Amino acid sequence: MHSTTLSFANMHNHGELFANILRARRESFIVRNRWNLPETMGMEFDQYDTPVSRWLAVHDDTGQVLAGVRLTPTTAQCGIYSYMIRDAQRGLLESIPSDLLYKEAPVAEGVWEVTRGFVKADIPAEIRQKVRMKLVLQMLRTSREEGIRTMLALLPVNWDRWAARCKLEMRAAGREMDMGGILYQAVWIDFAGQLH
Repeated sequence: MHSTTLSFANMHNHGELFANILRARRESFIVRNRWNLPETMGMEFDQYDTPVSRWLAVHDDTGQVLAGVRLTPTTAQCGIYSYMIRDAQRGLLESIPSDLLYKEAPVAEGVWEVTRGFVKADIPAEIRQKVRMKLVLQMLRTSREEGIRTMLALLPVNWDRWAARCKLEMRAAGREMDMGGILYQAVWIDFAGQLH
């Protein structure tokens, strides 16, 4: 089992891995969750998959993706869009309530957003926690490389159950909300103490 952080600068070194992340996202969000999201050629994507983002994947030797997330700096700007959570708060996204945060969405160096997180549904229970931990360790590695102190994530509300097991400092950043039949919540993840 491997973990990799992809960027536009290095994805050419990893064969089909980026396309496989987008295929796994389609399977998780469009097929399984039945969300109405953009897709083409069996891949899910949106306006936040830009060169400023990073894509983290846990994958096997063949490139099959077991889990993944997308990281985007809160300083991102592309046309009218910034990052998903902020744009939802600004009323630019119909699918996410604008009152998702307790306070104004940050625009700050060292603060990044985590979205499109998934662990494939068919991962056997006996290795599911190992896959999750591998993804968290890759998030930690990437936070050191990118100078990320804090992440703002949009996660299923069971985040508090696995936060302690993954040794992450997390706290609620907003209310619980039903998104496509799944309860989600914005959450702060503190990496500042782990940057050295």
